[in-house]
Amino acid sequence: MGTSSRLLGYAESRKNLTGSVCGLAGVGIALTGAAGGLWPLVVAGLYAAGALIAPPERPDTPHFPDAGEQLDALRADFETLRAYLTEVDLPPAVRDRLTELATLVEALLEPGWVSDPDHLHVLGRAVRQDIPEAVDTFVRTRWWSRFTPGAAPPETHLERQLTALHEETTAIAAALRDAEAIRQETHTRYVEERGN
Repeated sequence: MGTSSRLLGYAESRKNLTGSVCGLAGVGIALTGAAGGLWPLVVAGLYAAGALIAPPERPDTPHFPDAGEQLDALRADFETLRAYLTEVDLPPAVRDRLTELATLVEALLEPGWVSDPDHLHVLGRAVRQDIPEAVDTFVRTRWWSRFTPGAAPPETHLERQLTALHEETTAIAAALRDAEAIRQETHTRYVEERGN
């Protein structure tokens, strides 16, 4: 932070503004002649007193992204993940399982569905960490498995990981479905009772 920035910051501060108002009051006293020859000390003293009694500066409240902003960022990250997944060579069975998972995640990321912070966290972790790490680990392990014949095929672990992630994501979809069902029932009751 440069000197000019600090000076400008102080010029706009509460301390300077309060001190300036008190200093102007001192000028008013000096103009009435009540301060006599000591008017510069009166003005300076009142400015200093005003600067001392001014309330301290408060830092701005930090802005944290709301659910909509988080969802937009997550959607952008999902598109990045999707581009990565199209470049990876996967066995057909694993590719099908991954496509099912990606389709479900994409549906959940549509605007207006997920707003619960816990659900956003689970989806964010899946998109930003779990899926890319599972696929990358599979690609690396598959390369090394060529040198160790007879070892368990690495796609079995990837399929298990994708299945667990699909179950976790399906649980979010089920919770949303249940919430919508309750909302519909509540609205039906409201409309029916209103008619009575």
